[in-house]
Amino acid sequence: MSTARLTLVSHGSTAALRAARFPLDEHVEPRAMDAVRAVSLRPPDHALVDASNRCRETAEALGLDAVADHRLADLDTGRWRGLEIDEVDPADLAAWMTVPAAAPHGGESILALLVRVSAWLVERPTGRTVAVTHPAVVRAVLLTALAADPVSFWRVDVPPLTTTSLHGSNGRWTVRHVNRPL
Repeated sequence: MSTARLTLVSHGSTAALRAARFPLDEHVEPRAMDAVRAVSLRPPDHALVDASNRCRETAEALGLDAVADHRLADLDTGRWRGLEIDEVDPADLAAWMTVPAAAPHGGESILALLVRVSAWLVERPTGRTVAVTHPAVVRAVLLTALAADPVSFWRVDVPPLTTTSLHGSNGRWTVRHVNRPL
């Protein structure tokens, strides 16, 4: 029985993250890039990355020759992209954060993200994979691996530049650690 080992890296901090703003395609803040460059990772069998600036820059600073995978994309917040949280209708925001099927922003619901990430997990090859992605994707992987209720999505905090590791075989995943600093 072959085992897949998966390490998810949450991208470096951005101005949007610090301002509590729904992200556009920002660049990683310079001091975060300095912190990433100081890290040395053992070369994985497979390296994957979302194509956004913040993920690509993080992967490059880690020295990964990563292949872009669109399934690692951030949660699509539709017309809320670029807005600060206080610029969004509070009722819409409350619905989005409490009803996993809701997408009042016209983008992707939490349930849709979970379906996308769940399908991605099924296809993980054996060996060691490092994937540089977004906190929302890390949350979705954790909920999928733990078979947790989708309403738990917002109860998992995923800081920038942390790793979450899992191992699995035959479609079953075990969480090894969550939010370990790089």
